[in-house]
Amino acid sequence: MSVASTTWISGPVLRARPEGPFRLREAVTVGPQHLLGEVIRVAREEIVVQVYEDTSGLRPGVEVEGSGALLSIRLGPGLLGHIFDGLLRPISNPEEPFVTPGMQEPPGGRFGFRPKVTVGERLKPGAVLGEVENGTGTGQRCLVPPDVPAGEVAEIADAGEYLDDEVVCRLRDAEGKTHEVAMGHRWPVRIPRPVVKRLPSDEPMLTGQRILDCLFPVARGGTASIPGGFGTGKTVLLETVAKWCNADVIVYVGCGERGNELAGLLAEFAELEDPRSGRRLIERTVVIANTSNMPVSAREASIYTGITVAEYFRDQGLNVALMADSTSRWAEALREVSGRLGELPGEAGYPAYLSSRLADFYERAARVETLAGDHGSVTVLGAVSPPSGDFSEPVTMHTRRYVGCLWALDVRRAQARFYPAIHPLQSYSVVARNLARWWHTQGCTRWEELRRRFLTLLEDEARLERMARIIGRDAMPERQRLTLLCAQLVNQAFLRQSAFSIIDRYATPSRQAVMMRLIGSFIEGATQLLDAGVPPEEIAKAKIFRGLMRMGEEIGEGEWERFSALDQELTATVRELLNAKREEAADA
Repeated sequence: MSVASTTWISGPVLRARPEGPFRLREAVTVGPQHLLGEVIRVAREEIVVQVYEDTSGLRPGVEVEGSGALLSIRLGPGLLGHIFDGLLRPISNPEEPFVTPGMQEPPGGRFGFRPKVTVGERLKPGAVLGEVENGTGTGQRCLVPPDVPAGEVAEIADAGEYLDDEVVCRLRDAEGKTHEVAMGHRWPVRIPRPVVKRLPSDEPMLTGQRILDCLFPVARGGTASIPGGFGTGKTVLLETVAKWCNADVIVYVGCGERGNELAGLLAEFAELEDPRSGRRLIERTVVIANTSNMPVSAREASIYTGITVAEYFRDQGLNVALMADSTSRWAEALREVSGRLGELPGEAGYPAYLSSRLADFYERAARVETLAGDHGSVTVLGAVSPPSGDFSEPVTMHTRRYVGCLWALDVRRAQARFYPAIHPLQSYSVVARNLARWWHTQGCTRWEELRRRFLTLLEDEARLERMARIIGRDAMPERQRLTLLCAQLVNQAFLRQSAFSIIDRYATPSRQAVMMRLIGSFIEGATQLLDAGVPPEEIAKAKIFRGLMRMGEEIGEGEWERFSALDQELTATVRELLNAKREEAADA
């Protein structure tokens, strides 16, 4: 291993004179505390190191020792249900308020191993060796690391408990060389894990939130950005999605967020019940906590750590949801380190390579065929915190170029206690058309038509509201008043969900489809009534209107008879109002 002598230090960045060869992105340790760092620039007589820990107290002359390997993390069965820092080192001592400098990986834990191969069997990279029992209820597999060449099983461990770094299999390659395989292995965080091929994203990752699943769906293996100003509910929305989405594993990266927010999240995840399994939600979650008072450069690594962990579970044939909160803090770390390196700044002081770094991150989201032949996916949801809610700032603008969905949080909706506070006219989903076939298989054959109709109605409402503030609603034509009435029903009965209601906090696709059809039928019936001369105010007074407004909170999952009764009542109400108008016209 090579060593270097420090010549200059500025915050998380130091320069050193090497006494041996170093390579770019090599992991190094600095000083007597063995602070972890990474080589980010190599010159003829100097290396530049980014230190991922507090450098207070370091001085010129401190030794930098190279590891000879790229910055890597250890992946294994002990990840689920635990909390780590930005470099996947466990935060295990609750009595210590801060991470211990130079903290290294702890000894491996013991896990149950059950072999799935026999001696003499030939295995390829990424193949399944056996199953691992980690006590979380989520089945995990022991895989041949992708960087181990194909070979024949020379030795395989019997079923039993082993340390995760203990050898459970030996492979003999074509050249006769033996490779040892444990339940865990290391992988460089900046290198995507290999797959056989990418698959089309033709099914949604369901969240249980109607505005997301029906209007702005994200594909399984897709990407979504959640920009919003302070207090608009980014963290709350991510927590809700984490609880209710149909992902097998949640990887939550708290990148530069306030410590109190992360502490609250950890407390909730530890107590909340997973609706899928009935166990604690934390048991299928990996939390990477990198709060704002931790070393700023560690934020940059935490994003790559999170996506590498997500890819590890994806390679086991699982569907993973990665939530990064927030990428703005990550970009701020890039800006600070870039400034200390003396690089020429770009927009708003961010480095010129901000766009390419964001692209590298979001590009690792995909639905794939794994090396083992299974199908797995990584869906990335990245929160963005634009200063003053300005969506034209660089991080938000560059992010929009690389994501398939934008869930724009609106300050006015949040202040009006509208949840989720997603603005339907500023948000979009470019993959919605690809998901229409999936909704057809769920029985909602009119999904695409109703989605388009709702969005058009909401756009008309925004235009008419400005007019109503000037001349008043009563002075508007009847057709425009009906448009506002129907838009109110879409907003209040469908897009708004009560997180405090046991019935309304989550909606299955079947329930969402029924509600869409009922509201679509009301819009069609109301238009028919207006054409017959029934004013919008009389339609709003009908009992069915209140029933539709309250159906989200009053009619639960599986109560299809009540939805059917509501549909019959709607049909009867339209018929009664039409008959009454005809009789009135006949009497006149």
